[in-house]
Amino acid sequence: MTNDINMTKGSPLRLMVTFALPLMLGNAFQQFYTVTDTAIVGRGVGLDALAALGTVDWLTWMMLGVAQGLTQGFSVPMAMQYGKGDHEELRRTVGYSVRLSALIALICLVLSEGLLPLFLRFLHVPSELTRMAALYAGIIFGGIPAIVFYNLTASILRAVGDSRTPLAAMIAASFLNIGLDLLTVFVFHWGIAGAAGATVLAQFLSGFICAYKIGKSPSLRFGKEDLTRRDPALCRSLLGCGIPIALQNTIIAVGGITIQSVVNGFSIGFIAGFTATNKLYGIFEICALSYGCAVMTFVGQNYGAAIPERIKKGVRSALFLALLTSVVIGGLMIAVGRPLTAFFIEAEDPLVAAAAADTAYRYLFTMSVCLPVLYLIFVYRSALEGMGNTMIPLLSSVFELFLRVGVALYIGSIGKENAIFLAEVSAWFSSALILAAAYYITAAKLGTKGKRIPEDENE
Repeated sequence: MTNDINMTKGSPLRLMVTFALPLMLGNAFQQFYTVTDTAIVGRGVGLDALAALGTVDWLTWMMLGVAQGLTQGFSVPMAMQYGKGDHEELRRTVGYSVRLSALIALICLVLSEGLLPLFLRFLHVPSELTRMAALYAGIIFGGIPAIVFYNLTASILRAVGDSRTPLAAMIAASFLNIGLDLLTVFVFHWGIAGAAGATVLAQFLSGFICAYKIGKSPSLRFGKEDLTRRDPALCRSLLGCGIPIALQNTIIAVGGITIQSVVNGFSIGFIAGFTATNKLYGIFEICALSYGCAVMTFVGQNYGAAIPERIKKGVRSALFLALLTSVVIGGLMIAVGRPLTAFFIEAEDPLVAAAAADTAYRYLFTMSVCLPVLYLIFVYRSALEGMGNTMIPLLSSVFELFLRVGVALYIGSIGKENAIFLAEVSAWFSSALILAAAYYITAAKLGTKGKRIPEDENE
């Protein structure tokens, strides 16, 4: 039985909802175990451990962003080939992507472990947190092959419309991660190292489940010759899509690292509160990431099938879903934010705990109010990437970087702790404006040539 979805036929709104729902559930489970992992560290190891985890949060996200960006970019040609019905070329692309990803994982592993001491110094990690921060980041970086493995296999499946298998993989990984967290922290007392190791093992399990499904699919199952074939044109095509997205994520991460380096100069309570909300950031993105993947797959398949009017209709549907969803999630987070953020925080000094909880909620409130802007970014950026335009999203991330870094450094110089929250949301606004303008210009150039949407699909 296949879970593939051909998005060149049928109601765009219904198709994207059908595709996005399993992704939302998968992201929800991923966020569930991320939140649980953070809570276990905060309550089972202590406030210092939670703060240590937060000092390298953006650093570990950067490595994840490189893996996600490259593999997501590799899936763009796959979606186009699937839309064309060219399964032979699709298999070759899958095989070559595996080869490239293995090499990239090795390079990232060596660089990240080798540069870790330099990263920690740049981040101004407090001396009392350095040992734990280095231990956590070192283990996560050691698991880069697992991160690349899962992201590649999941991206391959999503390119052909299968969002259910990555969901099953993420559910299994979530339960494994939580179980290992509880075992390593509360039974074996391995502290922050146990939490990091549990995350890596969970990623491996997710990848194996997705890889098994790929091996069972005739349209995706590649041969040994696809791993060894020399194909410079295909290599350029894959890297041309993957590198700009990876650079885009890296640039965003550099901005985040700059913010974190400023935050690391504040009190331990402020760092812990900031970390608690950053770990909830994934809740904001649960649906945004899902809509983004749905839009990229939808646009990619229809771009390959040369149906421009269908692309525009699909993006309009996605914008409606994104704005509606962001308002609902933002409202819920404002309503339950205080008890939710307080759940992570445990300290012997009640004043320190109260200060951390107050920081966490103020940051959460700021992001909740501005959440619709973040959702617009995901839709417009994914639509452009689905049409093979990865340079404009890269440019938008450069503008994000300038605003994040500029605002963060200014706030750090004047010592206004709470104003640091503005560094993130100001970057959202700049990126959304650039991406929206670029999408509408690109969509206008597509014109109305090509296949038209049948009347029964204009629902």
